Parts: sequence; C-alpha cells; structure tokens
Amino acid sequence: MSSLQFLSFRRNLLLASLAGSAVGAVFLPSCKSSAPAATNPDGGGADTAAPTDTGAPTDTDAPTDTDQPVDVAGDAPTTEPGIKVFDNVHIGSDSMKPDFHVATAPIDFGAGPFAKVTLTLDLTSACYPFEKWQTDQPPTGQNWPAHCDAFDRNFEITLDDPVPPATTPPAIELTRAITPFGGPMHLAIDVTDVANGLPGPHTLRVMIPSYSDPAGKVSGSNGGWTISGSLQITGGAAPRKVLAVIPLFNGSQDSTVPIPASPFTVPAGATGGRIEYRVTGHGGGTDATCIGPAEEFCRRAHSVFVDNQKLKDLDPWRSDCTKLCTLAKSGNLTYCLENPCGALASVRAPRANWCPGSETPPFVLETDALTASGPHSFSFTISTVAMGGTWRISAVYLAFGS
Repeated sequence: MSSLQFLSFRRNLLLASLAGSAVGAVFLPSCKSSAPAATNPDGGGADTAAPTDTGAPTDTDAPTDTDQPVDVAGDAPTTEPGIKVFDNVHIGSDSMKPDFHVATAPIDFGAGPFAKVTLTLDLTSACYPFEKWQTDQPPTGQNWPAHCDAFDRNFEITLDDPVPPATTPPAIELTRAITPFGGPMHLAIDVTDVANGLPGPHTLRVMIPSYSDPAGKVSGSNGGWTISGSLQITGGAAPRKVLAVIPLFNGSQDSTVPIPASPFTVPAGATGGRIEYRVTGHGGGTDATCIGPAEEFCRRAHSVFVDNQKLKDLDPWRSDCTKLCTLAKSGNLTYCLENPCGALASVRAPRANWCPGSETPPFVLETDALTASGPHSFSFTISTVAMGGTWRISAVYLAFGS
C-alpha cells in the first residue's frame, strides 16, 4: 500500500465512522464502529462520548506518607539495567491459543530490603506507526493489518492471581491502565512497598482483553498486543517498614451481583496503614442520566467502608483526557499522537475514571482503624449500576510499622 493510498484509506475510514456509526445525537464514535464482532465486554467498552464535561474529580486522596527510611540489615542486590520479565510477548484475541488475553511470568524480588523497585512495561501495536502498514499490509478485502487491535482495552497488571478453581485470596493489582487506540504505551510502576512487604518469588500477570473483527473492517482480524518489561531492583534501606500487603477485592461489579464484605487483619505493631482503591467504569448499558453508554460514561458516587463505618465518598470521574490528544498530521489526516486510531472527540471525552492511553491512579485512603491490630472488614457501595454496565474494582491494604 503506497503512502497516498494509506492516507486516503485512513481519511475515508474516519469519515465513514463519523458519518455512519453515531447512535442518535448523544455521543460520537471513534474510528472504530460498533460491529458485534469487535465488542469489548470487559475492556475499554464502546468508545462513545457526549460533548459535555461535568467536571473533574474533587478528591484523589493522594498519599501523604512522609516516614523516614527504615534501616534494615542485609541490603538486597541492585539490578541494572533490570531483570527481563517479558520479551516481546504476544497477548492475543484467539481463544484457541495460550496467549489469549493474558501473559504471565515468574518474578523474584529476592530477600530485601529494597530502597526502590520499579516494574517497567512497554506495549506495542501493529496499528502504529502507520509506516508499518507499508510492510504489514491489511489482508485482501480488510481495512486493518491482521494483528492490529485498534480499540482501547483494559490493561491490568496483577500479582499472584488465584489459580482456578481457587478464587481467594484475590490478586494484588499493581496498577490499572487503559491501552491507547492502537498506539504504544510505557508504564513505570513503583512496587517498592509491595516488594518490601512480600519479598521472594511471585507470578506476574498482564491482562488485555483484546478482541478481533474476523472481517477486518473495524479492527484487525487477529488483533493483539506485544509486551516487553523488566524489573529494576535497588537494594538499601526501605522507605517504609511494610508489615503487610493484603488484597481485599479484585473483580467486576455489575447490577446483578451483591457487593461483598472482605475481612482482613491489621498486624500488631502497625503505626500506619492505607487502602488503595482502584476503580474504572465500563460497558455498553443504557442510562439516560449518563452522557453515553453505561458505565463508561456515567458519573457515580462510590463509598468505602471499614468496619461498616464510612471512610470516604469518592467521585471516580476524569475530565482530563484532552491531555492525551496531541494533534498530529499525516497528509490530510489529523489524529491524536497518543491515540492514533481514535476519533478526536472520543479520545478527549470525559469518562468513568479513565482515559484511553492512561494509567488510572488509585484513591489512597487512610483512617485510624487501619492501625488498630486485629480483625476488620472492608466494603464499598456504588450509587447506581446500569444493566449492561460494570465497574472494575480492586482494593489492597498495606500496613506500616515504625
């Protein structure tokens, strides 16, 4: 495919999507349409948006821990440039292959203590840069390179997922992100506290629920992603004395499932503690109070409880997605550099606590109850969940000593 042919194709694809995929006048489509073959039941969801913005979250509860480093004998070795974790590993959309949606790898933090531990991950796509299309051309009759996934997908990194049939304890989520529309992504995840609290060997899991369009019209016919990553470990005095890292919840919450209460135990000697609550809304449900499909475009109130006492009311909503649309041009085609396969209005739209091509920080919650040794319970509520919508939620408790 020549450069001129490619530019013409991309422009026509975007124009056709904008002209033919809108549902009513409430929301705008991206460069992908809503073909059933390319649905995303647990990923970024239908990428649609309204032109209105109802504001940014008012409380992100950023961590305020200023404890001094803890001197512990026996510093861990330093690894530079890092321990390879993933080396161009494919995460695919073919349910008959072992790389379907998930890549796993063994990791070993070692004995500790650690001054700093960072997990770096790099995601690449067959969709971009567009020059790839000159050698990886779409199959005959298709619009996309076969291995391109042009959608935005959940990008979840967890530690120690339960092995079926076991369901507990839940996985420890290290970070939550959403892939860009067909573009690359780099993550540098600080896992120092987790490593100091849980030294030794673990299993790392990356999930990207990628789906294909067999016809190759709205996405690749065998779409997927490629991931590489490494672990950088710096031995030395730990920033904090971590007594416990306890997963409380990790799952999808819809309108049909009762919200459970999760027991946990605060260890003796805890002088500090926090809960990291990660939450993003997804799905293609219908709710007239939302600016687009539920729950992706719904602004809901979440409340978090410890021992049945409300700890915090939360507002999981992001209106800063415009920052992920640096305009670029390729011939007559204008696109977002960070989200090359997304329509401009869609990339910029506010959403239920996520943006395409962005990491979603946790709400960090603290209370005196999290330092009281003994048994406790954790729970949460959501003001409304529409049929067909879902919230991806995880919570982890960390206890610190002096």
